[in-house]
Amino acid sequence: MKARRHFLAGLGTAAMATWTQKLQSAPDPKKDVLIGHASHRYKVNKEWVAAGQGRHHPILNCHEMVQVRDGRLFMIGDHLQNQMLVFKPDGTIVESWGSMWPGGHGLSLSDENGEEFLFVTDSGLWKNGNGSYRQTGRVSKIDLTGKEIFSISHPMSVGAYEPDMVFNPTETAVAPNGDIYVVDGYGSQFVLRYDSHGKFIQRFGGKDDVPEEQRLNNAHGIAIDARQGTERATVLVTSRADNCFRRFTLEGGYLETIPVPGAMVCRPVISGQEIYAGVCWSKTPEINKLPQNPSGFTVVLNHENKVVSAPGGTEPVYEDGKLKPLKQAERVFEHGHDVCVLENGDLLVCQWNAFQTYPVKLEKVP
Repeated sequence: MKARRHFLAGLGTAAMATWTQKLQSAPDPKKDVLIGHASHRYKVNKEWVAAGQGRHHPILNCHEMVQVRDGRLFMIGDHLQNQMLVFKPDGTIVESWGSMWPGGHGLSLSDENGEEFLFVTDSGLWKNGNGSYRQTGRVSKIDLTGKEIFSISHPMSVGAYEPDMVFNPTETAVAPNGDIYVVDGYGSQFVLRYDSHGKFIQRFGGKDDVPEEQRLNNAHGIAIDARQGTERATVLVTSRADNCFRRFTLEGGYLETIPVPGAMVCRPVISGQEIYAGVCWSKTPEINKLPQNPSGFTVVLNHENKVVSAPGGTEPVYEDGKLKPLKQAERVFEHGHDVCVLENGDLLVCQWNAFQTYPVKLEKVP
């Protein structure tokens, strides 16, 4: 408490008022809280996972979640002895396991002729006690029991990187033909393409020596966008520090940028004709100057790639065809990192740096 008083005393009057207002306006999770806009409004349920389950299934950060065909939900985290958690749709934790991905960050689902597999991305960034470490990341293909099929390690081994280039991948996506796309979002900012067996094909993207409108600046997430049909599928890559998504052909040719100003978007999640994404921070001056300020929200983009709802954030407003910067409006999320879209339209939002809390459920309002 003394530290907080000293911190507030060091702020200007306006900043202190903003900080105090945020602390006082934190919603009571036991009350009905509605967030979102237009046809995408949700009731917040912070008690989707019943109290007491953490005793047997501890977590550190909730990074990403996918739902398999039988309804189970798999979530990757970075707890040293407990990286994969498996939930029922009602929030009951079925099991937890995994100690081989201490930097557990990305989780993608692949359906291969009716058999489901998971691609786990270990970023190589992990914590142990009060220390933090950077090692080489890797991508593992596993079955739903955790058995490893193969792994993709440092791209230097296939001539894609030079020895001094770091590899700290954050996410994968699998194309309709089985090709695997890996984004090196905490490393050298490239997209690496492999075939279905893990054989290297090509590298594209990057942050340096490319036109500014094409650069990948914190290439945090990736998805295959097949909303126009598999024959017209494209690669959608997050450029999180630039508050946007970049679209490429499957062969790496740049196509367009989808701006989401003010929003540090994580991975794009495509459901139906819409794109969903967690927002880890609001990139606005008045928020960024307050250390440890809870931030983040979620965004929903329609089939025209326009933001139609920002649950937890300000209402999307377009002026002259351009979206005005978004920011956190309600203290619901601590740092939105991923969105899992359920069949009925409900959302499960994983959070990073959220005081070791489980995902928040957003129940869609008809």
